[in-house]
Amino acid sequence: MVGKKVVITDYQYENVDNERKIVEEAGFALEVYNSKEKSDVISAVREADAVIVQYADIDEEVISHMEKCKVIIKYGIGFNNIDTKAASQKGIYVCNVPDYGIDEVANHAIAMIMALAKKLITIDGALKKGDWSYDSIIPLYRMAGSTLGLVGLGRIPMSVAKKMKGFDMEILAYDPFVDKKLAEENGVKLVDFDTLCTKSDFISVHCPLNDDTLHLFNKDVFDKMKETAYIINTARGPVINEADLIEALKAKKIAGAGLDVFEVEPITKDNELLNLDNVIATPHIAWYSEQAINSVQSKAAIEAVNVISGNKPLNPVNSF
Repeated sequence: MVGKKVVITDYQYENVDNERKIVEEAGFALEVYNSKEKSDVISAVREADAVIVQYADIDEEVISHMEKCKVIIKYGIGFNNIDTKAASQKGIYVCNVPDYGIDEVANHAIAMIMALAKKLITIDGALKKGDWSYDSIIPLYRMAGSTLGLVGLGRIPMSVAKKMKGFDMEILAYDPFVDKKLAEENGVKLVDFDTLCTKSDFISVHCPLNDDTLHLFNKDVFDKMKETAYIINTARGPVINEADLIEALKAKKIAGAGLDVFEVEPITKDNELLNLDNVIATPHIAWYSEQAINSVQSKAAIEAVNVISGNKPLNPVNSF
């Protein structure tokens, strides 16, 4: 074990004390960097036995310079900034932390659903301008009896479904990889994508970003949705074609959107989404709570130690 090291390429947390404690108590060294520049990342990971990454792009070129690496761990669930194919070809595991913020993201999606359904941002703004009426939120519709569509039915959307059952909504889901019986046991009806889009009053996006889901929501889909429908995205920004979404929102083809993720992050100040009254936007923080931060940092370090100690990874997302 002596001589092996874990490298953190970049992080946005207050510190990495958890990681240092876990790694060093296991007898390994921890080297900490905080740069997303490719040249810096290549230099940092060259002799690493394990790499922990947040936002740095770990592409084929970066991976080609890894001389000893056994595992790359992503802080979080989505791993689209890591070239899993290149890692697999080099015999490197790619792992994520799939269970650190389930409750947080589910609650954030629900909060957006509720805020959009009640038009809370609109009525709050109107009242602060002296409007003591409900004129600004006409029309408003009852949630009971409406339909919630979940795109993806993994841990987070399953949590959303369980929590939203109490609002007397019909809950649909589109997920080609989920067993119909499991969905039904949790009060969810599996449907095809077109059915979900045409029937849902609220669509909450929870699928991963890959070749099949890139711009899954585009002009054609928005044209199929109800004019009174809302879309909520706490997954990955590029699942939605933003240009098409902006057009649909401005043309009132759909009622509104709740977005925690965007095609380009950080979002630019001149992005039209930030100036639309029917959009609630947050800066990719659905995952956040103090408990979630502690969990993701600790579990990433535990995975690194686990693999370079000679064990199989706990949460691999690739195989070779």
